[in-house]
Amino acid sequence: MKGRTMNKKRSKLATFTRRGFLIGSLAVTGGVVFGYLKYKQPHDNPLLETASDDDAVLTPYIQINQQGITIFSPRAEMGQGVYTTLAAMVAEELDIELEQATVVHSPASNIYYNAAVLEEGIPFAHTDMSKIAENMRRFLDVPAKLYGLQVTGGSSSVADAFDKMRLAGATARQALLEAAAEQWQVEVNSLKTNKGIVTNLNGDTLTYQELASAAAKIETPNNVELKPKSQWKVLGKSQQRVDVVAKSTGTAQFGIDTELPDMLYATVKMNPRLGAKMNSFDDSQAKDLKGVEQIIELDNGIAVIASNTWYALRAANAITFDWGGATYPETSRKIESRLSLTFDKEHQNSQLKNNGDVLQALKNADQQDIIQAEYQVPYLAHAPMEPMNATAWLRDGKLDIWAGTQMPTQAVKEAAEITGLDASHITLHTPVLGGGFGRRLEMDFVKQAVKIAQTVSGKPVKLTWSREEDMTHDFYRPLAMAKFRALVNDDNLQTVDFKTTSSSVNASQMGRIGIPAAGPDTSIVQAAWDQPYNIENYRVTGYKAPEALPVSSWRSVGASQNAFFHESMLDEIAHAKQLDPMQLRLSLVDHEPSRNVLLAVKEMSNWGHTLPAGHFHGLAFCMSFGVPVAEVIEVKLEDDKVKLIKVFAAVDVGIALDPRNIEAQVTSGINFGLAAAMTGEITVNDGQIEQTNFHNYTSLRINQAPDIEVKILENGTKIRGIGEPGTPPIAPALTNAIFAATGKRIRKLPINKIINFA
Repeated sequence: MKGRTMNKKRSKLATFTRRGFLIGSLAVTGGVVFGYLKYKQPHDNPLLETASDDDAVLTPYIQINQQGITIFSPRAEMGQGVYTTLAAMVAEELDIELEQATVVHSPASNIYYNAAVLEEGIPFAHTDMSKIAENMRRFLDVPAKLYGLQVTGGSSSVADAFDKMRLAGATARQALLEAAAEQWQVEVNSLKTNKGIVTNLNGDTLTYQELASAAAKIETPNNVELKPKSQWKVLGKSQQRVDVVAKSTGTAQFGIDTELPDMLYATVKMNPRLGAKMNSFDDSQAKDLKGVEQIIELDNGIAVIASNTWYALRAANAITFDWGGATYPETSRKIESRLSLTFDKEHQNSQLKNNGDVLQALKNADQQDIIQAEYQVPYLAHAPMEPMNATAWLRDGKLDIWAGTQMPTQAVKEAAEITGLDASHITLHTPVLGGGFGRRLEMDFVKQAVKIAQTVSGKPVKLTWSREEDMTHDFYRPLAMAKFRALVNDDNLQTVDFKTTSSSVNASQMGRIGIPAAGPDTSIVQAAWDQPYNIENYRVTGYKAPEALPVSSWRSVGASQNAFFHESMLDEIAHAKQLDPMQLRLSLVDHEPSRNVLLAVKEMSNWGHTLPAGHFHGLAFCMSFGVPVAEVIEVKLEDDKVKLIKVFAAVDVGIALDPRNIEAQVTSGINFGLAAAMTGEITVNDGQIEQTNFHNYTSLRINQAPDIEVKILENGTKIRGIGEPGTPPIAPALTNAIFAATGKRIRKLPINKIINFA
């Protein structure tokens, strides 16, 4: 054979071996890291373990057989379009059209770990491009790989996959080219690919399917180069989602759709005082009801197993309980009172921004010149449309699980601990998810399904929570409070002392999966300390409050509350000093992409120009997950009611891989944030959650939803995800607009406690 080598510079990104994926040594610089040798060992490729003789596994993301090309998505598809965008990365470098591939969820495997998701936990702002900050970001690959964090969240999927999945496609393409060169006995460089076909100079062709078996036997190429952006055919263009037909026709299979032979069905009833024990229960009125097979005790409740879900739900409601008392204050008012006392040294957790001398500046000022206020936001539920559910089938020393989860490897780990099985005997099947927003990062429903399966003698059992159980046993967005004091001299905002307190999402969530949350807790101060505002005396202090209700990641995490606090603060300052809110922000921003989104939304909304009578604007900005977002909302005052008219949003994702999907995610994030700001609230009475279903935990209605216009910029230095950054600015933009319209400053959410909406 001739010409099997390529005269190309070796990629510095990473290397694929036959067994797995090996990140380059660029991840660790300047010293020896404990466990580095273990880190350097590649994880096994799970596709090789399950492939048949007809399947050619070219990388951990690509399998080709006579039926076609399959791309394995390592991240959970829960409506955010990740199936399509990640597959497009592979398709681009593999040189196929997106429609030529079938896209499925990958197996649960440490090889699909996500390092980018950890970036929010380090004490470096996204605008900090210093050597130490960049080295720390590279180092995150080490713990992510060692823990095997296969996780979907933190708007990290695209950023983490951008190099990996393009490299997977390029590596597979090169192997196919080398297989063709060997068959034709020609130079590799003389061959071309297009739409899954290799062509030689004579016009002869071979399909990828015809070459796949031979390509799988070739030593994996390690000197491939990725296409420059100027040569992209798939990336950078709007794509039709690969799952749109199935979801539009009702044929998409969600976890709740799982059906297996001889299946049993279950539901649970747990102590409504979260985390508390069950003293006893009386199932005498339930155990003999039609369809009931078994009633078993769980850690803090029971499970009913029946011949269908309806029978299980009916029986669960017929059981009476003696529930243990709450371990936290039993009313919302008492929880709020306890939280308000945590602005003290005992609870101080971080001071990641402390520029200048805030205390001296405030001490020297005339106290009448100091602007100050306090804010509060409530607990919020995730409330995905598909309630928690999982199916488990334990038989012959093996366990199969069907569950829509954002953390597949953690689900396998938890199941192994419960059953005592080796992880190699556990198979997790990930269907598409009916919404997540962070809720399906939790393992409670998966663990319950596995425990129930242990009691049913080798039959599959599907656990489905009722909507009421789902709403009242969530892991909530934290209750949070903030205070600020500020000083403006000569129209120049010179001093800000900003304080915020809440219980810790990181400690709560990581503690449940056994990962320590050390150091300053960035979830408490996210999108407060790291905003690109240049203020001479600028201090942000985070306080870590004791946990009451269990908390977890909620779409945009700490940014969801801190953007409301921080951007409401800036609006208050602007109006107190008769400054234009847009010009105030522009005068403070020292980050060019952030300045550009503000200028873009200023132009889009015609900010500063006369609006129709009764119309008013509100502005907010937030950088979260590395994405600067500016939003202006236009509202109309009608008979003392506020009507939402239009939202203008400008975002910068660095590189826009799929503009239409980015627009969809920003639109989704805005509507999600509007619902929470207008009506969202979880309250506690007698230790129990009062909101039980969508009748008293409402979503935004179509007649309330504003028009939304999105502009996408690409000035950022890195590629970013967009699932979450659209949410944080909309609450303060809306309350700032309401102030402009009514003169009422809303410092405590939800808004409908003060303002009526049309």
